[in-house]
Amino acid sequence: MISNPRSMPSRLRSAALLLLCWACSSFFPAGNLSAQTQASKYFGIHVVDEATGRGVPLIELRTVNDLRYVTDNAGWVAFYEPGLMDREVWFYVSGPGYEWKKDGFGYIGIRPTPKSGETFTVRLQRNNVAERVGRLTGQGQFNASELLGLPLPLPNINPSGVMGQDSVQAVPYQDKIFWLWGDTNMPNYPLGNYNTTCATTPREIDPEKGIAFEYYMDEKDPKRLRKMMPLEGPGAVWLFGLLTVKDESGKEVLLAHYGRHEGLKPHAEHGIARFDDETQTFKSAVKLEMSNEWRYMQGHAVLSEDGYYYFCAPLPHTRVRATLADLLDPTKYEALWFDSEKGEWKWQKEHTPTNQEAEQILLKQEKMKMEQARFDIRDAASNAPVLFHNASVQWNPWRKRWILLGVQNGFKTKVPAPSPLGEMWYAESNAPDGPWKKAVKVATHPRYSYYNPIHHSFLNKEGGKIIYFEGTYTLEFSGNPIAPARYDYNQLMYRLDLGDERLAPARE
Repeated sequence: MISNPRSMPSRLRSAALLLLCWACSSFFPAGNLSAQTQASKYFGIHVVDEATGRGVPLIELRTVNDLRYVTDNAGWVAFYEPGLMDREVWFYVSGPGYEWKKDGFGYIGIRPTPKSGETFTVRLQRNNVAERVGRLTGQGQFNASELLGLPLPLPNINPSGVMGQDSVQAVPYQDKIFWLWGDTNMPNYPLGNYNTTCATTPREIDPEKGIAFEYYMDEKDPKRLRKMMPLEGPGAVWLFGLLTVKDESGKEVLLAHYGRHEGLKPHAEHGIARFDDETQTFKSAVKLEMSNEWRYMQGHAVLSEDGYYYFCAPLPHTRVRATLADLLDPTKYEALWFDSEKGEWKWQKEHTPTNQEAEQILLKQEKMKMEQARFDIRDAASNAPVLFHNASVQWNPWRKRWILLGVQNGFKTKVPAPSPLGEMWYAESNAPDGPWKKAVKVATHPRYSYYNPIHHSFLNKEGGKIIYFEGTYTLEFSGNPIAPARYDYNQLMYRLDLGDERLAPARE
């Protein structure tokens, strides 16, 4: 035993130190381990859709002592926990829209024996009609895959450093897809970019392989996101109703409605913004009166063959001719209004739109006949009314009909919904302004929110048979105190096969 190395001759002291360093390195390996060595210590659990064989994102595996793991976009969990390797370990299995069999005591889970370098596969039954593709934004989309040494479609953090994003809008613009989000979280501070974040991608992209966004960065500080709609005054700046239109010379123009909001209050100022191709930012083109409540682009815009842009907020209740002059002129906007005296619907400019809630009031007051209703959308299974919080409407060439994908307003249902803002529905109509009748639920997010959904028709496959929609996945407004790591406050995408027979009741 070496009691005091300083009392030894220098040569012996050096030898003793070398021996001590060798011993320490045997017990505490160097930190720069190779990726292969790092990966070999993990036990991989792969959760797949039993019908398609694809990995299922957002499935939680939880041990009996509440260690929580959430599958990445490829459906993987990388498990390594000292004390729980090489022995049977119980994992509760749960995730929105998927289920696993119960054991004799009613517990839902698996009991593998984690061993470093080995894998275990779980095949879940999907109850959702829509199939979850994964997160499009935020850090660690393929976190477990990287820990397991598997190939990565995308790096685990975008070079911009984006951690979370709210409420997406996207349109083809010039030779790319132009993407826009509201509030954006960053890794260095809870308050990130609240003046609109934008990015571009090539037009040809496959969401199932991940989407590599090229974000607009600040010219003075390339490590920070660019504030795409800088306005004076406090609050966040949000843009909605994003669309393109040609000017008099035939040049493509990008427009959106902007609003500056202090918290969740109504906008403190608002107007119509135009994208400046020189500065690569949005600038106010028209400042609107505060009394203007509907005469502007809003929600999700969709262009119809009749030459109008319709705005889903939450359903297509307003429209304007698709010309630059009309889009910039509030007096040109029209609202769909029900004239209860004459018993007919009219597109007009004086009255506020008769939206879904107003229609329900007219029906209860017997000022509208049921056969006159345009937005009395019913659950095809139970005939219960489905009131929408927000929706996206697009023409579908495969169905040759207009299709609606929307999130239910669970705060206003007689029977409590699994989530107040997380139940996604599908419906069809012959016209963007209805009538819309039957709906089928395609995705559920119990005790969680999934708001401001949008269907990206530019991602359609097989002539529109396969479509994709996304929305903001967050615990906000849900009452749920636990956020799944990496997924919260990010954009979550789904794939929907319109040939699925479970959608047949919505076609009637």
